[in-house]
Formats: sequence, C-alpha cells, structure tokens
Amino acid sequence: MSKPLLEATPSSADRSAGPNEAPAQIGYDLAACRALMRGGSKSFFAASLMLPARVRAPASALYAYCRLADDAIDLGSDPFAAMATLRGKLDAVYDGRPGPDVEDRALCQVVHRFTIPRVLLDALLEGFLWDAQGRRYQTLADVQDYGARVAGAVGAMMALVMGAKGEQALARACELGVAMQLTNIARDVGEDARNGRLYLPREWLREAGVDADAWLRAPVFSPAIAQVTQRLLDAAEVLYLRAEQGIAALPRDCRPAIHAARLVYAEIGEQLSRSGLDSITQRTVVPPSRKLALLARAAGAAFVAPAGQTQAMAPLPAIAYLVEAAEAPLAPELVGKESTVWQRFDERMARLMEMHARLVEHDRLTR
Repeated sequence: MSKPLLEATPSSADRSAGPNEAPAQIGYDLAACRALMRGGSKSFFAASLMLPARVRAPASALYAYCRLADDAIDLGSDPFAAMATLRGKLDAVYDGRPGPDVEDRALCQVVHRFTIPRVLLDALLEGFLWDAQGRRYQTLADVQDYGARVAGAVGAMMALVMGAKGEQALARACELGVAMQLTNIARDVGEDARNGRLYLPREWLREAGVDADAWLRAPVFSPAIAQVTQRLLDAAEVLYLRAEQGIAALPRDCRPAIHAARLVYAEIGEQLSRSGLDSITQRTVVPPSRKLALLARAAGAAFVAPAGQTQAMAPLPAIAYLVEAAEAPLAPELVGKESTVWQRFDERMARLMEMHARLVEHDRLTR
C-alpha cells in the first residue's frame, strides 16, 4: 500500500499506467517519488541533485519503490505475505499492467524503458526479507551477499538507467552499492542492535573476544566493537577504490553524481573513524558544508577520468550473478547522450550555492 505522502490524485488513481504511456501522463507519479526521496536518505538525495534530468526521474522512481517495498516487508505483521504481494505486483509490472499504486506505475515505466531484468528486483526483495527473518551473518562474504541484494542490485539498475554497458562498468556499479551498504552498517551498529539486528560479521566479533548474542542483548561501545567497525570500513574502502574505476565508463553527464555519492558515503566512514568509531551512542552525519565541498570536488568527474588502474577485474563473488543478469545488450535508444558543453565557472558555482541552500533546508526539515 502506498504511503500517505504518495496518495494519488483523482486524475491518476482511476487507471493503471502501461509502459507506453506518454511522459506527460506519468509526471505526477515521478514527482511523488521524488518527494519521497527528498524525505529519505540525506546522502542519496545530496548526490541525486547532480544527476542529469534524464536520469533523475527514473532514479527517483527506483528509490521510491525500494523504500516502500522495504517498509512493506519490514514494518508489516507478516513479511512472507508482504513478499508474496510484492512479487505479485512485480508480475503485473513486468506484464505492463501495474496496479494503482504510484510507485508501481512509475516502476513500470522504468523497467520497460530501460529493460531492467527481473532478477535485480527479486534480489532486492530477497535482501529485504533477510532483514525480516533476522538472518545471521557469520563472515564478511555473508555480509557482502546481503549488501549485493539490498544495494548492489540498485547499483546495477542505476547503471542501466544511466546507459552504462559492459561487465566492468556494471560490476563497479554493483560494488559501489555494496561499499555504501557496508558504510551504512558501520554507521548504524547501535541503531540496528537496539532493533535486534546485527550485521557485523560474527566471525570478526569472536576474533575480537565479543560474544555476539550476549552483546546484542546489551549493546555497548567498546574497543573491540571499534576494531570490528574499522575492519568493515576498511573492506568498504577497498570496494570504493574498485568502484571509482567504473565512473569513467559512465556517460559523461552522470559521472559527477556517482562520484559525489562515492565521496559522500566514504566521508561518513571517515567521520566515524575520526570520532572514535562509536556508532553505538551517536550517529555520524556529514555536515551540509562538507557535502558542498564534496559536490564541488565531484563536479570535475565529468571531464577528468578518475586516476588509478584500469585493468579488468573479476566482479566481487557476491555480485557476479547480478552483473550477469544486467549485462544483456541495451537497445540503442536507451543509451543517453553525453553532455559536451563546459559550463562557465560562475554558472557552476551558482549551481553549487543553490545545492548548498537546498541541503541546509533539507537537513533543517528532516532533523
């Protein structure tokens, strides 16, 4: 069921929208999805400000679907019933006959326009169900398997929407998603524990002398927890460095936003490290002024390819099946045109100042 924020207007609620519906007729759906993203992840919203218009709307639709599907499974009384309902809705979406919910109508437009494989969305839902089941993660590979589903699949879908092609570009997009998820886990150790969830590898906790189940019953910060948290951030950094190589393979107009996402999420981990790795008693945030600086740094990604090695690398095992599913050739009309015009310096700075003002206002409204 749609959230109240996405309640449909009379003009859009009385029919389903198929994949061939004119863009003007689905404008409200995508606008509603964008409004949901504005009220959600601050870091994701900050990076999305730099996406080109052709990508911003479908990205918002994907975000809205992900968030509402997560809530349906996580917050409902019966996660398996919610899962069955969501799979039924996906059947309808892929048949081109979505129901009346805003997020389903918008998703239908995206999956048909950009040929998003069903495997990617099924993986996403599976990851959400793992949350509801209270799955236990023994090793880093187990945690990466989880991250591949709830974030790597989103990276693959975003890559397809942007027009990225080839195994290497898709693999790096998925790995960036996993890196972000590892950062989220490190940032939210205390919050997750208070909700009865533990994503830190239990093997690492045992090595640090921590009884995972006992700690979960009474989560407190300690040097041992700090050590494990830092190990997870180190694992994320490896993937951030790998993912950075894939940015140059993206269409030019998409590189700044994805580089911004990479920088902003990595900054969460860096701030957490600087504050003593305590994510039990406090929540790490990146101040708007720092986000602005990172957005300015990311703007140059449109014109300068990231430095570093460029040789082919095998995909992280956790994401290999996602890459294989996403690697089907795209139709020529789905590949976006690159921006070829340099913006004047003062125009770029004006846009950055506008972004800063919007970030400050967004943070004020969502405190």
